[in-house]
Amino acid sequence: MSKDSSIVAHTISVLVANEPGILARVVGLFSGRGYNIESLTVAETNAKESQSRITIVTKGTPMIIEQIKAQLDRLVPVYRVRDLTVEGPHIERELALVKVKGVGEQRVEALRLADVFRAKVIDAKSDSFVFEVTGNSDKVQTFIGLMEALGLVDVCRTGIVAMSRGGEAL
Repeated sequence: MSKDSSIVAHTISVLVANEPGILARVVGLFSGRGYNIESLTVAETNAKESQSRITIVTKGTPMIIEQIKAQLDRLVPVYRVRDLTVEGPHIERELALVKVKGVGEQRVEALRLADVFRAKVIDAKSDSFVFEVTGNSDKVQTFIGLMEALGLVDVCRTGIVAMSRGGEAL
């Protein structure tokens, strides 16, 4: 398989008007064409201008990614579409809440690993913890994987948020 046709994950940042139905239209674009969304986050980023940022992680060949970007760009009210993966240096972060149940050595080991990963204890009971861990997706996934052996009970992840480095806004 040539490099041009390889399937790669892309982080796409979309600036949209903060109005009812826009998220449904974006998601509908993906589902209607059989494209999968690996991660999706959305929140208002500019209340004065009533704008929201949607961050989408999806996989596809370069041709499919270009189609997705072009179709997103044609949606109204989309203001800007950027593929952060190909545009240069960018920052990606994710947050997860991780509930671990355990006593004795398991409890001590869970706390030790949380310290190594700089995870915060945000809830503690005599037999469980809820940790907050932030970082890139690999770090979050590694922390979750290590907690599986120590009594992982539940996980809630935000999905990826991302922005380009430097002084330019989306």
